Amino acid sequence: MMALLWIYDLLFPLALLLAAPWWLMRMLTTQRYREGFLERLGRVPARFRAGVEQQPTLWVHAVSVGETLAAIQLIRQLEAARPAMRIVLSTTTRTGQQLARQRLGADRVFYCPLDVAWATHAWLEALQPRMLVLMETEFWPGLLRRCFRRKIPVVVVNARISDRSWPRYRRLRRLWKPLLERLQAVLAQSELDAKRLEELGCRQVVAAGNLKYDIQIEKHSALTLQLQTLAAGKRWVVAGSTLEGEEAMLLTAWKQQIAVHADLVLLLAPRHPERFAAVADLLKASGLRWRRRSTLGSEALHAGEVILLDSIGELASAYSLATVAFVGGSLVAAGGHNPLEAAWHGVPVMMGSHTENFRTIVHELQNQQAICILHSNNAEALGVTLQTMLNDAIATLAMGARARQVLERHSGTTAKCVATLCALLNDPPQEEA
Repeated sequence: MMALLWIYDLLFPLALLLAAPWWLMRMLTTQRYREGFLERLGRVPARFRAGVEQQPTLWVHAVSVGETLAAIQLIRQLEAARPAMRIVLSTTTRTGQQLARQRLGADRVFYCPLDVAWATHAWLEALQPRMLVLMETEFWPGLLRRCFRRKIPVVVVNARISDRSWPRYRRLRRLWKPLLERLQAVLAQSELDAKRLEELGCRQVVAAGNLKYDIQIEKHSALTLQLQTLAAGKRWVVAGSTLEGEEAMLLTAWKQQIAVHADLVLLLAPRHPERFAAVADLLKASGLRWRRRSTLGSEALHAGEVILLDSIGELASAYSLATVAFVGGSLVAAGGHNPLEAAWHGVPVMMGSHTENFRTIVHELQNQQAICILHSNNAEALGVTLQTMLNDAIATLAMGARARQVLERHSGTTAKCVATLCALLNDPPQEEA
């Protein structure tokens, strides 16, 4: 195993070097790849080095928005339980980074280093963490190996193995086992995830539940209050976390709805900020009345108008406006996004059939008749289903109420994770094998 890790440490930087021209081009053309570049390469800002000797540090790592939201809730409860501990958060994506900075402040949020020796060493040397907490399945061999060398316990919370990644993990399970069997604890989202993780070699695995049921959302944000005023007397459809190909179907279905209903407005929220311009071009070509959230102004909204939500961190509260919510990533083969943000507000949710990323959550909602899954992933099915839901206010309200009940019934996972982490923090780290 050691030989394989040495090979990995040699090949991964080589792969980065070969890909350097592509990365350079992306950095020159998009902010997404330029931001945080030096931090990813191992440059540690001075604020993370200060006070390390006096205050123990816990390092939490999340990837993007969904994991970051769950991580923030976990961090806040950990801070209440361990007020003397400094907790820092790293993310991989720009959207996750911006959300984390908004909620926690920029002084303890950074971009996760690339999995190369010099970068991970620099951050571990600077932070000297008492523990590394990974959200979901962010298994990076180099980082894990260097943590084990330093006798830093590694815990995985909200762990899952998706249907798409499971075959790949299973084929390589002999390579993963020597690393994964040394994890201090693994708190899985479901029994199926726990079984898969055990098969990969994880030892201390518990099906603790899904942290995403414990989300806490600001219902009356500045945006929702503004939109309520601008759209007085109108009903909202909120389409969140949409991906390429979905907006076109949504706008086709939207034109059908506004021909029947004279009191509708649409909030359209693309998943990725780098697509805001492309979706704006699509709206320009649609012939629909629309405007950006960033240039909203004070003019009242017209019936049928579309608001492009070109901001980060406001979608979760914006779902509270919805008469019906559509959650994206589900009409195309991307696995779907989180329906619980809308369910938290008691809003009825519709999705396409691609929901693998939230399989357990969606199944539970379906079992309670608390979500509507389209039978076909096209504009026609989307329009028919949306019209049915808009026409039957009593049924859709009842669906939203049931969704909220499901969320409340499964809450409490964050408290379980906090209790486990606090117990482990009192234990001495494992000796290196």
